[in-house]
Amino acid sequence: MAIAKAERLMNLALCLMNTRRPVSKRELRASIEAYHEVTSDEAFNRMFERDKDDLRELGLVIDTVESIDGDFGYLARSDRNRLPDIALDPEEAAALALAAKVWQQARLAEAASGALQKLRAAGVPYEDTTSALEPRIPAPEPAFEALMVATRERKAVAFDYRKANAARPEPRLVEPWALECWRGHWYLAGHDRDRGDVRVFRLSRISGRVKVRGAFTVEVPDHIDVRETVARWAGEGATAATARIRLRRDSGYPLRARAVTTTPVDAEWDEL
Repeated sequence: MAIAKAERLMNLALCLMNTRRPVSKRELRASIEAYHEVTSDEAFNRMFERDKDDLRELGLVIDTVESIDGDFGYLARSDRNRLPDIALDPEEAAALALAAKVWQQARLAEAASGALQKLRAAGVPYEDTTSALEPRIPAPEPAFEALMVATRERKAVAFDYRKANAARPEPRLVEPWALECWRGHWYLAGHDRDRGDVRVFRLSRISGRVKVRGAFTVEVPDHIDVRETVARWAGEGATAATARIRLRRDSGYPLRARAVTTTPVDAEWDEL
């Protein structure tokens, strides 16, 4: 989400939550600085409706109240938007601390550290009992953060991608479903619009900027197994088969170790 929009939504949420009576659109427009820049009433109404829908999608309960003169007011009652107290036992808190350590060298390090500080401030029992464990999932690829945001917000993206056997990258238009790290590399699974099918992309082969291109058009599957797809494309999921080969005597020892049978052919050759 762009910083300007995030700030506008935050200000709107604060206005709706810090009032004891319904607030009209006219009052909200006068109170929130970002709305001052919108000169057209029609443009403001569209922006306000989008912002209100975005807040509701994020989980804020907004009540719409009709006044005596037929005008509408809005408010977010505190009793309907209060989260329950967080109750974690020491083992659960330690598991969260271990998860936060994963991102210490990635772009989510600040968010992970901030989450633990908020838990401590809320009085959650926290003791770092995982000092012997130092998990690391690096995310050095420039495309990681943009794809993570697009995956969470369900936005299609466009980027240039170079396949393993290609000389130059090609443009791809993808609806990103899931990101997963496997064997030290990040992969993206999603719906390739141009090919009309599921595709998996290795982030290190994405070049240039990742650009947002609208909302999803295809339903996201309930289960997305990125590793299984990558392994299948790498040939690791191939069905086992038996082959018959000939090797010179006293050579090819790794192959001989896997042979089912070994039969001498002549003085120079064996058949495996």
